This record gives sequence, C-alpha cells and structure tokens, in this order.
Amino acid sequence: MTDPADGRRPRKRVTDYGSGRIALLDAAVRVVARGGLRKLTYRAVAEEAGVTHGLVVHHFGSRDALIEEAVTHAVRSSLERSALGAGAEESAGLTGALVDMVESGPELQAFQYELLLEARRRPELLPHLRALYEEYFEASGREVARFLPQPVSRGMSRLVFAALEGLVLHQLVFGEREVTEEALAELRALLERLGED
Repeated sequence: MTDPADGRRPRKRVTDYGSGRIALLDAAVRVVARGGLRKLTYRAVAEEAGVTHGLVVHHFGSRDALIEEAVTHAVRSSLERSALGAGAEESAGLTGALVDMVESGPELQAFQYELLLEARRRPELLPHLRALYEEYFEASGREVARFLPQPVSRGMSRLVFAALEGLVLHQLVFGEREVTEEALAELRALLERLGED
C-alpha cells in the first residue's frame, strides 16, 4: 500500500523494537530468510525494523558490514538456543533443545543456509562463515565429549555436526518434529553405545 501524497509505502508499524543494533540485525536475518541475500538492502532492513533508512546506514556503514555482523549474530543466537550452546542442560542435550530451536527461530536457520549457499557465489563470505562455523564444530565436539571417554576426533565432531545440521534443515523445510526427535534419540543412543565400548 502506498501513500498517495508521496508514492512511498508507509513504514511498517513495529511494537517490539528490541535494542538498537540487535533489532536491526534481527530484521536483516528475517529479510534474508524470506528473500535471500539479494533482497538485503538498507531500505528492506529499515522497513522490516520500522526505522529510517539512515539509521541502518549509521549503524553499519556498508552492506558488507551488515552481512558480516548479521552472520555473527545469527550463529551466536543459534548457538545460544541450540543443544550445542554452553548452557545446554545435559538432560536436554541432543534431544530437546535442537527441535525447539528450529521452531522458535526458523529465520536464524534459514538465514544461515541462505548465506552458506551464497558463499558459493561470493567467495569473500567464506572466510567469515568458516570462522563462525568453527564455533559450531567446537560446540559439537564438546557435546560428543559428554558421551565418549576418549578424545573426540575432528572427523567425529564434524560427523555429529553434519547430522545435526541436516536434521535442522529437514525440520526447517519439512516440519516433522517427531521425525527429528526420533533421529536425535537414535543419534544419542549411538553415542552412548560408543561411549560404553
């Protein structure tokens, strides 16, 4: 809907502004999750956040800076919500928190997959994504170490992370919470058996 006086769409009315920069990063995540990286503009983020275009420019200065900070924000937020976060309860571990994370923050997950695919076309994104995904790999290794008495190899850590990431993607696309929960229970049981051997 446009305003007949000036031909522009009115700004989106937002009731939960969050806190400054974080609210803008959350808005950037939602824009990319919905339309891909090509839709990420200052104006789109401003409209999503219910603020002026100039405020987004002021906070980030360049689109590349906005992308880099949004990636960092998404990965950190995802880690905080997931079973791999440092504060995850042992009882929830691999089974509960991951499923809830996808349901409570699908935009975060979609954003990360969009950026991973975009990094194939824009290799300059890859070093930043790789550094941040190292946090996932380390967190995955810590989770696996809870089950195994021997040191966790890089291959085992990546294998478990790949399984978790695949389950997140499938739940994001297909739903099927119960299938994800079943698969996570199987993964946990496998790790427990490995730990006993």
